Amino acid sequence: MRWNEELSAHSDFALVPGIVVIIDLDKLGEFVEKRGLNPYKPNIVTGELTQLVEEFARRFQGVVIYGLDYERGTEEALIEIPYGLDYIDLVTLELKRIAEKIREYGVTLTAVVAIDYVTGKPAKSRREAYSETPGRRRALRALREAKKKGGDRIVVLA
Repeated sequence: MRWNEELSAHSDFALVPGIVVIIDLDKLGEFVEKRGLNPYKPNIVTGELTQLVEEFARRFQGVVIYGLDYERGTEEALIEIPYGLDYIDLVTLELKRIAEKIREYGVTLTAVVAIDYVTGKPAKSRREAYSETPGRRRALRALREAKKKGGDRIVVLA
């Protein structure tokens, strides 16, 4: 992957080659409602995902751009792994492990792994997180498409 000066014009921050990862729980609202859980506090699934996202980011020296929520529990997360191109297979395997762990609670997740340019800078809002770079926008489009097809899958965009 070669540096592309045009891409840096879309962001206030330097872009470097890396991996964009989006993880999103499927139909969490239904799970919460069915079990009578408080949607504003961590539950068994969102609490578990919080821990799993932290471990994932640490393992791959990633940056949690958005979504890690200790007060409510994590429902979605956007992580960037600067210079992580060599780890694409390991990242995908780890996401499969995370999905299996979450599935034990009766909930599925959808994840997208995209090779693209990343900033490695946490976002201040959800909107900023998903619109800051072309790679994040591309990953979000792929996530939405996968969810339309029923979710419960890991999509890899090279």
